Amino acid sequence: MNSFKLISAPEPPSPHKKSSPGQSFTLVKYFTLSSLILMFSGAIILSTLHTHLVRNLLIEKSEEYGNLLIENLNHQIFMQFLLPVYFQFGQIQLKDPDQFQRMDNVVRNTLHSFHTDMVNIYDLDNVISYSFNPEIIGEKDIGGAGYEKAMQGESTTSFIQIGNQWEMLFRIPRITRITTFAPLRMEDSTSSLSGPIIGVVEIVQNVSDDYKKIFRLQIIVILTSSLVMGFLFIILRSIVKHGERILEERNEEQLRLKEEVNRNRHLSALGEMTAAISHEIRNPLGIIRSSAELLQTKMNRLEPGNTIADIIVEESTRMNAIITDFLTYARPRIMSPIPCHIFDIISKNKLFLSNELKSGSFDLHIYCAPKVPEIIADPDMLYQAFLNLILNAMQAMPEGGRINISILNGPGRVHIVFEDRGPGIKDHILEKIKEPFFTTKEKGTGLGLGIVEKIIAAHGGKMEISNRQEGGVRVKVSLPTTEPAETA
Repeated sequence: MNSFKLISAPEPPSPHKKSSPGQSFTLVKYFTLSSLILMFSGAIILSTLHTHLVRNLLIEKSEEYGNLLIENLNHQIFMQFLLPVYFQFGQIQLKDPDQFQRMDNVVRNTLHSFHTDMVNIYDLDNVISYSFNPEIIGEKDIGGAGYEKAMQGESTTSFIQIGNQWEMLFRIPRITRITTFAPLRMEDSTSSLSGPIIGVVEIVQNVSDDYKKIFRLQIIVILTSSLVMGFLFIILRSIVKHGERILEERNEEQLRLKEEVNRNRHLSALGEMTAAISHEIRNPLGIIRSSAELLQTKMNRLEPGNTIADIIVEESTRMNAIITDFLTYARPRIMSPIPCHIFDIISKNKLFLSNELKSGSFDLHIYCAPKVPEIIADPDMLYQAFLNLILNAMQAMPEGGRINISILNGPGRVHIVFEDRGPGIKDHILEKIKEPFFTTKEKGTGLGLGIVEKIIAAHGGKMEISNRQEGGVRVKVSLPTTEPAETA
């Protein structure tokens, strides 16, 4: 007797196992996405700070511009209005229409083409002596703190924005003005404005357009940053998705290969055990069968009606067929590949089963697509595999019926599809249908499909089993048109 060894279970995984590639990739993904979010936030903050600096620069430049404008206006008023009017009239009285008109011409000509909304000139008593708005001329004590500081020789600038609550919330006011108060002085002989203060000038500049340009610049910067970051996010997201998909495929492939290795290891041990047992059983079974045949000959001569010997021979033959299946599954024969055509092999199957097909009311229809190429295969092994599939289809329809076999062309492969019109296979059975020794039949070893799958795999092909929507089972066998890599 051959000795048998128990195969030890695989070692459990170590508790100190390194992180899997999936975990590492997940960390990289989250780190990359976090970095992108930080970059996007930083870009928004930088764009906001940039526009804030530009806004402050606008205010600063507007203040300088207002002071220069007032200085120029002060000089023009002194040279073109105060001196000529004083020498002509002996005194300055803006209530006089002629003097007022002359002052108005000097101011408007000086400020021509400048964005100036309002000019007010106050006398030493805080009374408006001149204004672009005639309705406020003569008003008193409306200069406020700006007037007081100007009387002390100090120029001041204030920033005023006008808009509703939503406009102010989003920093887009309708009107933005810069108001400058500065002293109005007499010029000395050197033409410098260092003389005594004779009044106060208030200039209101309208910088709404410039402020809106800054706001549009801010929007453009934010949108540009958002678009760039969004584009980077889409690219990164696609890369991450592609990486995840590749990693999932590799993990699935690795899991499939691991399961296949474990399954093959299990089947290999099972096959060795089966082969050893079958070999040990076959020898005494052969003796029993030969003895039964001899006994059958004598019983036919001495006691013709006795069927005991016939039963022994019949059951011995059935047992020998079962053992043959065991040995075929455990130790498949070596392939002898030659050029052959699938249609010829299946035609031989049909010819061999012609009596069974006729007696069982089966209609076996073979369809072969045009230009199906020959394949390099062992025709005898494929004959055995196809025969098993046809017999399975016949057994699925005890009352007879139609069996369709289609030979189709594919890219680099030949597809053979077997279809019956039986009751089909239940889902929970379909998952186990290829497992060795699993069968739903009262008689059978459960190795038929296992042998078929081994033969197909030896040819570099694959077999798929599914239920048809119309009822029945579909078995699809795919074989390469080139020589298979395996030869056993």
